[in-house]
Amino acid sequence: MRLTKLAGCQGGTCPAVWETDRGTLVVQGATVTDSQAVADANAPAGETLVEVPRELLASLKVES
Repeated sequence: MRLTKLAGCQGGTCPAVWETDRGTLVVQGATVTDSQAVADANAPAGETLVEVPRELLASLKVES
């Protein structure tokens, strides 16, 4: 899988959004460990929750 950064800081290890060569997005952020939040989301096996700043997603350029 190849990644192209769409949003986030340059360099460093801050939250970011990446586009893949598969036509999907990868979000880098802090793993959600709050047990109630994880239970509420009911994510299936093989998936996890990540938390990112709202500004990160707002900075994405939407293309059509």
